[in-house]
Amino acid sequence: MTGNPEQLDTSATDDLERGRWLFAQECQFISSAATYDGVPDAHLPEIAFVGRSNVGKSTLINALTSRKTLARTSNTPGRTQMINFFQLADALMLADLPGYGYARASKSEIKRWTALIFDYLRGRPSLRRVCLLIDARHGLKDNDIGVMKDLDEAAVSYQMVLTKCDKVKPGPLTCLVEETSGRVSKHVAAHPELIVTSSAKGTGIKHLRSELAKIAEFR
Repeated sequence: MTGNPEQLDTSATDDLERGRWLFAQECQFISSAATYDGVPDAHLPEIAFVGRSNVGKSTLINALTSRKTLARTSNTPGRTQMINFFQLADALMLADLPGYGYARASKSEIKRWTALIFDYLRGRPSLRRVCLLIDARHGLKDNDIGVMKDLDEAAVSYQMVLTKCDKVKPGPLTCLVEETSGRVSKHVAAHPELIVTSSAKGTGIKHLRSELAKIAEFR
């Protein structure tokens, strides 16, 4: 699909249609960065996907863009070791960050990944929002809370996204959403809405697209 969203018919003006339109556009891999010095120039609004190792960051990016192999996925925690950047049309940059909390890597690798993540989160001028992904099977962990506090202190806006929600029964999932929302409300930089997703089932994908499209810069 091509064209400018402002020129679409009236139905395209709602948030869901705008998100659908945007994420149907061409999305291409730009570059990878092993250190903060290696990140590409900041020229578009940027969304970062952050979370514990194996939380489903790359899988979620693929689901949002309706592509199976745009972002490399793996069942092995710690596979993403650099920040991978993807450009969505001429409107938005997506950044897939290494997972944190993976203990089986070498200490030097863990130190490098951690430094890269936090240098980027604190210093990237084009960063408009962080999607902080939480595995619905496990809920918030101590290192998730630590990241939230760092983002609060750096005044970086972030939105909590529950992943793999198809793997949790409805009752426990409802309790998790309520508990997590309550904890999130105490963090100053957190977006008030918690988004529940399943990349496998497509749950919440349209809604997340619409939220991220509000940040995009259409030219």
